Amino acid sequence: MKILITALVALLLSACSGEFDKVSAKAEQGDAGAQFSLGNMYANGTGVAQDYKEAAKWYKKAAEQGLAGAQNNLGVMYDNGKGVAQDHKEAVRWYTKAAEQGHPGAQNNFGVMYDNGKGVAQDDNEAVRWYTKAAEQGNAEAQKNLGVMYRHGRGVTQGVTQFEGYSTAKEIARNYKEASKWYRKAAEQGNEDAQYNLGVMYSEGKGVARDHKEAVKWYRKAAEQGNSSAQTHLGHMYRGSQGVIQDYKEAVKWYGRAAGQGVAMAQLNLGVMYEHGRGVTQDQKIAHMWFNIAAANEIPRAAELRDIIAQEMTPSQIEKAQDMAREWMAEHD
Repeated sequence: MKILITALVALLLSACSGEFDKVSAKAEQGDAGAQFSLGNMYANGTGVAQDYKEAAKWYKKAAEQGLAGAQNNLGVMYDNGKGVAQDHKEAVRWYTKAAEQGHPGAQNNFGVMYDNGKGVAQDDNEAVRWYTKAAEQGNAEAQKNLGVMYRHGRGVTQGVTQFEGYSTAKEIARNYKEASKWYRKAAEQGNEDAQYNLGVMYSEGKGVARDHKEAVKWYRKAAEQGNSSAQTHLGHMYRGSQGVIQDYKEAVKWYGRAAGQGVAMAQLNLGVMYEHGRGVTQDQKIAHMWFNIAAANEIPRAAELRDIIAQEMTPSQIEKAQDMAREWMAEHD
């Protein structure tokens, strides 16, 4: 079996190498599609060693021939400083070219640049304009980003005037229903941030009728993709019996996953579960460890809880708990 697997891997590598040679030959002859494909192969390490500098080189050749996908990818390289020196203005230049050709990924990326003021002056209205173009083409990331803008009343405040009871035009302009609509479109495409955000909307009853079961559904989808905020919220739902039957073991599981990703509130709640033996065997040392870690992440309540349980622990137990916290933090630095 081992020999068979080795032979199969060799065959696949040979096939990838053969494809690389074909694409490379066409790219050298000036074929824009092949140049774009060759850039992708270098960027992803397909059939050749990963090489961002070579990827950027071939993307540029295709981009200069007007290929929108290559223009967008070259913009990404400049945006992130991969294969080229980071240059947000240059990223914007290439995003613009691709976006104006209707490339949805570039339109979203261009919106992000306006959203964050990178390579261009910060402009919420322009961010919304480009997010909308991409969102209407079905780009999930743009749909999620557009949802955020509606939720916070950013870039959608034109014509809004102040009136009593609201502190800012943005507060008036918040449109939770529109936010939920775009979150849902992105969530249904598997966008984990949108799934989490839609879960929050259902939890809070903003833009949709409050429904804890629906909140759990969307938190779970995002949590299973590794979204740490969703994991923390799912832990809360199981702990508080919201939308699900109370299950401390499930709460501990999700708090644990989020805590491992550095979410301080999950670390605090995990400490509480160990302190009271909910879903786990009661263990003051482990509780002290998690409170210590959460306190290091600037959760004030964590230090208070740590000091309370320390009164019930021996000096050797406290020392052990502190060692465990230091070891954990060193491993997750």
